[in-house]
Amino acid sequence: MTTQIRSIGELIAVRRAAANTAATAGGSGDNTEVVGVILDRAALGFPQSAVVAIPYTATLAAGATLAIAWDIDEGNNSGLSDADVLTSAAAAVVATGPAGGGTVTGTFEANVSLAGAGRYVRLNFTPNLSAANTDTAALSAVIVFGGSDRLPA
Repeated sequence: MTTQIRSIGELIAVRRAAANTAATAGGSGDNTEVVGVILDRAALGFPQSAVVAIPYTATLAAGATLAIAWDIDEGNNSGLSDADVLTSAAAAVVATGPAGGGTVTGTFEANVSLAGAGRYVRLNFTPNLSAANTDTAALSAVIVFGGSDRLPA
């Protein structure tokens, strides 16, 4: 039996999936879709799986929440003019304000099969703060690709 030892960095590719974004409850960025960056799977060896990761920091009133909805578009046109939704998830609460309110940090993650996806993919997400006018959140997004037919560049 042959055992190959590699670092995880040789087996995955991490790509920035969206610009950093800020949301203020009831205001700018709240419940507004963040349209991600179009990524070329061919440049990565056509990975068959991915992990969507959306790190966040939110300042929340006691019991107030941050929810995130997301989807992945796929297609074969480099501008995704032929985009279809590959997979999506309705808004789910990812953070709840502690007693007395405060800052909550974390990373939302979801596994995604890319089997059958087109050459290009794009992550879109929508942050939604439950309170009005006081809570804030800062979010970004990356996609970790794996399962390529060749090692990522």
